[in-house]
Amino acid sequence: MGTAFEGRTALVTGGCRGIGRKIAERFADEGANVAIIDVNEEALKTTEKELKEQGYSIYTKTASVTDREQIEQATKEVFEKFGSVDILVNNAGVIRDNMLFKMTDEDWMTVMDVHLKGAFYATRAAQQYMTKNNYGRIINISSTSALGNRGQANYSTAKAGLQGFTKTLAIELGKFGITANAVAPGFIETEMTKSTAERIGISFDELIEASVSKIPVNRSGKPEDIANAVAFFADERSSFVSGQVLYVAGGPKN
Repeated sequence: MGTAFEGRTALVTGGCRGIGRKIAERFADEGANVAIIDVNEEALKTTEKELKEQGYSIYTKTASVTDREQIEQATKEVFEKFGSVDILVNNAGVIRDNMLFKMTDEDWMTVMDVHLKGAFYATRAAQQYMTKNNYGRIINISSTSALGNRGQANYSTAKAGLQGFTKTLAIELGKFGITANAVAPGFIETEMTKSTAERIGISFDELIEASVSKIPVNRSGKPEDIANAVAFFADERSSFVSGQVLYVAGGPKN
């Protein structure tokens, strides 16, 4: 166990599986109190049990980022339990992929609500504690899809929106000792990318192989690759880095 985040409290939305889970583990392993909000109650219980067994200080709550009252209540409980809300990672996300002409109103709104409304609610709730403390780190999980991706008009738009949100937060909150940055993953092996393979009718191994063929470092991404980037932005020593989008994709993204 490290001590980089000792005494800090990190709140991770959608922290039960994949990238979110690895981010939560990384903070816990580096000494932080970790709060996880997720809609998947069963996965949340499993995650809480496993992390507590490792001796980590954990708070979990079943809540949807799209419900303002649930998010505000959860954030209040985190503050009351740990005494601060220092780091917020807006990671909760969903995909409803389809070509534009087949995309339904629900496909569009579901993705917008979780990524944009969710990040807005969680950030607005957390910043009130950060500004009082004159310290904060906000990290939004974007995607290389923000640059455009076939079958993801909704997801691409939401992730691009998160990047604009990030830059505005950096401008507004900087004077309170708060930085805001975004991490934009490329192809990462997760449950979400497994569902993409199913959607396009190929095996996950085939999707990995096809993706790696286009990645300069010649390997697929793992959740810990994203956790490493998040940890950099969350570090106290990164106080002069704000309003940035870091593409973690095994190569350049324009």
